[in-house]
Amino acid sequence: MLPEACRREATLAREATALGVGERWIAACGPGGLVGRTLGVTGLDATRSDALLRVALADGRVVQHVLRSDAERFVVPARTPRLAVARDYARLGIEHIATGTDHLLFVLGLLLLVGGGRRLVQTITAFTLGHSATLSLAALGFVRFPSRPIEVAIAASVLWLAVELAQGERDSWLRRAPWLAAGCFGLLHGLGFAGTLAETGLPSGEIPLALLSFNAGIEAGQLAFVAVALAPLSLLRSPLAAAPAWLARAPVYAMGSLAAAWCFERAALLLP
Repeated sequence: MLPEACRREATLAREATALGVGERWIAACGPGGLVGRTLGVTGLDATRSDALLRVALADGRVVQHVLRSDAERFVVPARTPRLAVARDYARLGIEHIATGTDHLLFVLGLLLLVGGGRRLVQTITAFTLGHSATLSLAALGFVRFPSRPIEVAIAASVLWLAVELAQGERDSWLRRAPWLAAGCFGLLHGLGFAGTLAETGLPSGEIPLALLSFNAGIEAGQLAFVAVALAPLSLLRSPLAAAPAWLARAPVYAMGSLAAAWCFERAALLLP
């Protein structure tokens, strides 16, 4: 939805992405430009979706804003407040980890592997450092990987962790140094996080703040998940230890089955 004074001059592209449908076009709004005028998208409530609005102004500035069903309109500001940038990207990070079932399942697998205490802190910290590093490098353009093979590899990491858990207590490098495995796989998962950020883009002039806020949102969501998952896992640890082996490992089998399905599904997308 454009202001009345604006007209669409050309459509540059319309394409489907991993996050939905994206459309880019050029609009002419006269001498006053778009600053202070209202843009919007209608129908978000009916589709239960959000829309990312990214405006490249004639003066070179890029303004971004997430439109939601309860706020379908946005007034283009003369300058985007830093607090708004931090809030929007932190929220985007939280939403991404909250809907990233594969990432959360991997974290759950780490919890099952190491339990609580110091080993858990070390393992989650290593995973955080790993994915923060590659997320930053990929978002800033220092490393580039195609997204589809990365998604297959992420699913494979969940499957590999499930296989290790299904084999029970044994002497393996994963159990001896879970923090090392978590850090290595964190590098992989960070590239997956970067895919979302690549689709969204970073606002010019506020790249460090936006990147830091997005990463902080991911960490906040991840820590919240760990905190919520620890209590039931602690309560179930003793009953599961006394249960038959097949029943105790049922959650791990479910985790592995889901990860295997993801592997096949995502690998199929690589075929020509």
